[in-house]
Amino acid sequence: MESAVSFRMLSLSPFHLRARSSRFNLFSISRQFPRNFSHLPNFPTKLNRHRILRISASITAKPSSELRRKHSKISEPNDNKLLALRELFSRPNINIDAYIIPSQDAHQSEFIAECYTRRAYISGFTGSAGTAVVTKDKAALWTDGRYFLQAEQQLTSGWSLMRAGNLGVPTRSEWLNGVMAPGSRIGIDPFLFSSDAAEELKEAISQKNHELVYLYDINLVDEIWKDSRPKPPNKHVRVHEMKYAGVDVSSKLSSLRSELTNAGSSAIVISMLDEIAWLLNLRGSDIPHSPVMYAYLIVEIDGAKLFIDEAKINSDVMHYLKNAGIELRPYESILSEIESLAEKGACLWLDTSSVSAAIVNTYKCACDKYFGTAGTVNKKNTEALNGTDGTSCGPTYVYRSSPISLAKAVKNEAELEGMRNSHLRDAAALAQFWTWLEEEISNGVILTEVDVADKLLEFRSKQNGFVDTSFDTISASGANGAIIHYKPEPNSCSIVDAEKLFLLDSGAQFIDGTTDITRTVHFGEPSSWQKECFTRVLQGHIALDQAIFPENYPGFVLDAFARSSLWKIGLDYRHGTGHGVGAALNVHEGPQSISFRFGNMTPLLKGMVVSNEPGYYEDHAFGIRIENLLYVKEVSTPNRFGGLDYLGFEKLTFVPIQTKLIDLSIVSAAEIDWLNDYHKQVWEKVSPLLDGPAQQWLWNNTRPLIKY
Repeated sequence: MESAVSFRMLSLSPFHLRARSSRFNLFSISRQFPRNFSHLPNFPTKLNRHRILRISASITAKPSSELRRKHSKISEPNDNKLLALRELFSRPNINIDAYIIPSQDAHQSEFIAECYTRRAYISGFTGSAGTAVVTKDKAALWTDGRYFLQAEQQLTSGWSLMRAGNLGVPTRSEWLNGVMAPGSRIGIDPFLFSSDAAEELKEAISQKNHELVYLYDINLVDEIWKDSRPKPPNKHVRVHEMKYAGVDVSSKLSSLRSELTNAGSSAIVISMLDEIAWLLNLRGSDIPHSPVMYAYLIVEIDGAKLFIDEAKINSDVMHYLKNAGIELRPYESILSEIESLAEKGACLWLDTSSVSAAIVNTYKCACDKYFGTAGTVNKKNTEALNGTDGTSCGPTYVYRSSPISLAKAVKNEAELEGMRNSHLRDAAALAQFWTWLEEEISNGVILTEVDVADKLLEFRSKQNGFVDTSFDTISASGANGAIIHYKPEPNSCSIVDAEKLFLLDSGAQFIDGTTDITRTVHFGEPSSWQKECFTRVLQGHIALDQAIFPENYPGFVLDAFARSSLWKIGLDYRHGTGHGVGAALNVHEGPQSISFRFGNMTPLLKGMVVSNEPGYYEDHAFGIRIENLLYVKEVSTPNRFGGLDYLGFEKLTFVPIQTKLIDLSIVSAAEIDWLNDYHKQVWEKVSPLLDGPAQQWLWNNTRPLIKY
């Protein structure tokens, strides 16, 4: 499943990390340059996020009603919500001219609990990425290329669709500067914006003298949602066993505290939910598909506090946390604790790319309240200002990326073993599923896309250690495959048509690992054009799988490997090629990625897991994507130019790729060898887990391909 999440860039010198991975030196990131890297390309270390060619910032997008297909006519209840929202603008305690509604929750999560799906509620657009902006007389929604078709279908006539990144499409701030009278007040919920995002927005709209207004005490969408809003999740948290985690919580906290001391910091605020889950070896179920729990964590040199609804903590987990030296605090008390840290002069480590504007601004205001200053930024890697034990350094703060993000991304051997094992069980479930589906289709059984997704869940749920799906299954027949993150709905989905391409992107959460796989198949006879497109996507997939590259190179340098075959005939796709994947955690994980978005300088490191998923999509016709998960490994090369080690990939996913979709006239002998070797591994690894028709299906679909 492709992700367009803007993963946070680490504040490292380009390309260098020390000690490529001792299991217990979890946070040992070096910011030095011990080697001469003059032979490497001079990649930029910082890019303007919005540096995109545009015709004009004043271009106005067409209303979605002009773009929507005739058969997708939507009723207008969301327009009534817009009226109710706008009525709140003039309240004395609000007094704003526009309001911005992002997709995220207070933890910058990509997937969120239903009670926090505010942008979806107000707009009707249910994609996972997008931002709504509502003024007194206009409403616009920005989303990326994965969701253009979906947004066209779901937005009502009161909304304008902004295709973010397309030539001539203004950014949100450019649009606001163009449509709002100078000196307008733009409201946001500061919990839903990272500090960096809020500051960037504040600066951008100041060009027209607009004011960014933080509405701490009220979320306007919640105000009109009222009693129909779903209740917050309250399921129990569980301990993630050591045999799957690989490193105990005490070791992780000790490594983190060493990082705090080295940075001259006395405490760190952690708000990313997967970072909290990984650091504490806990898992939850507050968010569909993501085994995390809503919480904040503050780690100090001599203690730690977990801010969470205590109803989620049973006696076993309570005992576990107590033994780890972790105190519990109410979830809602995070801001009061931030004020207390400022009052006692804590030097706070803040990752402003993820920590909310509410938290950062509260700390700054508290510093000003208690010390007459909004705090001093401690940007250097120094000892604490008031001592060497890191316990008190006055009202200062360290702006730096979270050290947990990278430590979590580099999997230890126990985590990799869990990923390998869970992928094999997942492959067995998929073999059983494809056996069933092909039989049903050949017998003329009428199946909807939802029927197919439900049946896949049934097969997966029978596997040992199954917890949940890792995202909503993309079961897409024909033209629906061109909607990159399509979600079939019972009342509107299509019949699976044997004469059309069928794209299935799915994944699972197991107790020991996370899976994500896409296969595209045809149950009848594909056209020559479909075969050529599929083959070029496969060629890109193979090229990336076989890539060998120097250590410390970022993922974006590999992205062209996956696109090159498509580029040769003037084709491309509107998403990144690979995203990180957590170990029994979020299916989309940073900070690594493989993408044309070349601002991400995070190196690919041994132990990282990434997806390999090139694709091609023809609007209103078909979609093609082939996805495996890989992990980064060291490879042996005859030379080591510059004294560098070299890295490559090892496959985690073992499910056959349909060979009848391959155009043999354009594949090389080496590419056929790759496919035959892959299918040989699929048979050897997965067949022992199967019997009967599923084992026969696997045998039939892993036979060597011969080019005459």
